Amino acid sequence: GIAHDAADLSHVAARGLGQRLHTETLAADRGTIFDAEGRELALTVDSVTVYANPQEVTEPAVEARYLASLTGQDPGELARLLGGDGSFVYVARQLDPATADRVRAAGLPGVYFLEEPKRVYPAGSLTAQVVGFVQPDSNAGLEGLELQYEEELSGTPGQLRVERDPAGRTIPQGEYTVTPAEPGSDLVLTLRTSIQFAATQALAEALERTGARAGSVVVLDPATGGILAMVNLPGFDPEMRSSLQPEQVRNRAVTDLFEPGSTQKLVTIAAALEAGLVEPGTVLEIPERIEILDTVFQDFTEHPAQLTVTEIVAHSSNLGTILLGEMLGAQRLHDFMIGFGQGRITGVDFPGEAPGVVRPVEDWCLTTCVAGTSIGYHVSVTALQMAMAYSAIANDGVWVRPHFVAEIVDGQGSRLAMEPERVQVVSAVTARQMREMLAAVVESGTGALAAVEGYRVAGKTGTTKKYLDATGAYSDEDVVASFIGLAPVDRPRVVIAVVLDAPQEDASGGKGAAPVFAAVMLAALH
Repeated sequence: GIAHDAADLSHVAARGLGQRLHTETLAADRGTIFDAEGRELALTVDSVTVYANPQEVTEPAVEARYLASLTGQDPGELARLLGGDGSFVYVARQLDPATADRVRAAGLPGVYFLEEPKRVYPAGSLTAQVVGFVQPDSNAGLEGLELQYEEELSGTPGQLRVERDPAGRTIPQGEYTVTPAEPGSDLVLTLRTSIQFAATQALAEALERTGARAGSVVVLDPATGGILAMVNLPGFDPEMRSSLQPEQVRNRAVTDLFEPGSTQKLVTIAAALEAGLVEPGTVLEIPERIEILDTVFQDFTEHPAQLTVTEIVAHSSNLGTILLGEMLGAQRLHDFMIGFGQGRITGVDFPGEAPGVVRPVEDWCLTTCVAGTSIGYHVSVTALQMAMAYSAIANDGVWVRPHFVAEIVDGQGSRLAMEPERVQVVSAVTARQMREMLAAVVESGTGALAAVEGYRVAGKTGTTKKYLDATGAYSDEDVVASFIGLAPVDRPRVVIAVVLDAPQEDASGGKGAAPVFAAVMLAALH
């Protein structure tokens, strides 16, 4: 009987303690995000959160007016919170320590303080679309790398356990325990802020010069797959998010699709070389036009009736490229497109990547599809996918999975380096031949404005009518203008893709995008 009574008493005591104990979660210190040069792009700083127990607040209206004068909040809303029925309300989250000290000095009844980490972004808008941001109250990743690496960055939350009486007052000798949070891991990125700055500056100048609606720049290290810079404009400031529009947050280089146009000729021509159908010096008879049903294909620059494959690239000849595409046939062209990474995600460590569109061969029409696809229509890509196709040519035919994070450093200092996937897309011989052909585009063809003094540069212009998803037709006015290239030609260190959405002036890849490429390439090589 005595044992039974003791068990009952123990059960009642446990229930009583359960009713008195209140648990609050303490956010963990989030890992820091560094650029490749050790600059902090996202870090956690100390802040102080003020909370109150309304049961212990003696004059809600008076305390609310005083708190509002220090924190800038609405006094009426604060008075409502402080006069409520509960035993816990947040008064102000993540105040800077100086402001919190002024509140503390007032000694207001029922007002308490918690140390709480706050996320800040020293680079501001410069890296906002890549780094992303967190939920202010929980520090949970919402966008960008903050979301992609939430598990690694977030660490393990702690707990505050407080014993309160039935009226909600803290019991002086009651339980009060704090379980510290465990900090998250740090990320070291491949991103170089100096190149990011140069790309942002060059792109902003281009948007002003051309009147383009938006634009993207991707800068890659072809040997490692490391993303050295990724810029999208318009952008946003991560510290001022109250009036953000979704299109400002979007990392367009990874999420937005466009038809590549003439930049796609790299894939078609590299495929023809790799398949052994032609050599760079092979001469083709170029017709004045190619008519397939109601569709007329033609060239837009004057050139001789006979062109070598190198000259087809330099003159950006649609007709010459179509002839090579027809030699390949639908299946081989399709397979090389998939090999170069089109129609599938690259696997970059970033949320929301679009796979693009390469239709299965059985869905290709028997008339214009091979011709159109050869010159960059009937295929949709991201700026990152196109940069990766050129990156494979820069890297002697080896496609290396792109990535932002070079290594993860945990709380104990252990370092985990990224080992990206590598795929041989074409032979080193084909890649070198293709680089020389692309050099001719800059040296004697449509890409003259992409030249960089002191270096041999290779690349390709692209100008396509903008496809309008809303109407399912091409725009009569708007184009997508692009330039994608690499340097130095003999031993490429940098690949850059520039894409402008709907430029109104200089509305071509050669005039609109190529100068951006030249400015960013010079900065990157330096």
